[in-house]
Amino acid sequence: MSEASEHVHHRGTAGNRRRLWFVLALTALYMLAEAIGGFLTNSLALLSDAGHMLTDVAALVLAILALWFSARPVTLEKTYGYYRMEILAALANGGALILISIAICYEAISRIKQPEPVRGLEMTVIAIGGLIINVASALILHSAAEENLNMRGVFLHVIGDALGSVGAIAAGVLILKWGWTAADPIISIGMALLIVYGSWRLIRDSVNVLLEGTPSHINVRAVIDAMHEVKGVKDVHDLHVWTINSGMDALSAHVNIVREAPHKEILENLQRLLSSRFRIGHVTLQLEPEEGAADENVKLYQISRKNESERDSRTISKSGQGSGALRGPVTHNHVH
Repeated sequence: MSEASEHVHHRGTAGNRRRLWFVLALTALYMLAEAIGGFLTNSLALLSDAGHMLTDVAALVLAILALWFSARPVTLEKTYGYYRMEILAALANGGALILISIAICYEAISRIKQPEPVRGLEMTVIAIGGLIINVASALILHSAAEENLNMRGVFLHVIGDALGSVGAIAAGVLILKWGWTAADPIISIGMALLIVYGSWRLIRDSVNVLLEGTPSHINVRAVIDAMHEVKGVKDVHDLHVWTINSGMDALSAHVNIVREAPHKEILENLQRLLSSRFRIGHVTLQLEPEEGAADENVKLYQISRKNESERDSRTISKSGQGSGALRGPVTHNHVH
């Protein structure tokens, strides 16, 4: 990994840590206010929002600890350092949000079956205060949430709180104007379902990183085609693309080059291409002479270029009619 990318990461970590501490202070203070208000008004929407804010406090503390761990230097046992701690924190936050949503839905169904009186005016006033706090917190976290899964997990917690406040306000107005107490649990269910949707996406992205899947913004075939554009490159195989941490993508590959080609120049051109066009900063390439290109046995994982795949398909369809066998080398599509 380049020194420049490490410097940017550590600078971003420090800025994210400051954002999280500020949001933590705001959240903890208003969580107490909502909890007290929920008990006084007997509002499930406020109580569920206060409970959600309690998990926000835990999520913020977890995110801060993850940032602290990720900033620790690499060791002989942890050659990548602790960067994945942020991904684990994001996964934990996504799971917690889904569990909270299930609990809210369960309690809401009980309230629908057995309605309880709710003090609409006090509930609405407290919910408006909570919405202001959550909107301020969301604005503080928004820019960082676009590039970091850990920060996105916290951001989704805050958005969930904001939705809960909006729901509590809507329920309060309905109770005040028409006395419809069922609005409180019904709106709570709707907000919980929206939270589950956002949380599932967070969990999916976190698991993809932990499984070292291809980053969603990178097209592997486009990467291979681009690498073939570099003068001197004959073939690319054993290519893997994965994410170390949010915004830190890595690539490794074997590259067959033409005979007498300048190794250093080709290597620098490939690294420059991958960094500028695909924002891959951690690149490991093994350059191999052209004469090794014909040995299919050394190619563990081969990804064909698009035009090669189409040509192979046409060849197979012509030569394999009636025989049940495929002629020529078999291409294994295995991408990380």
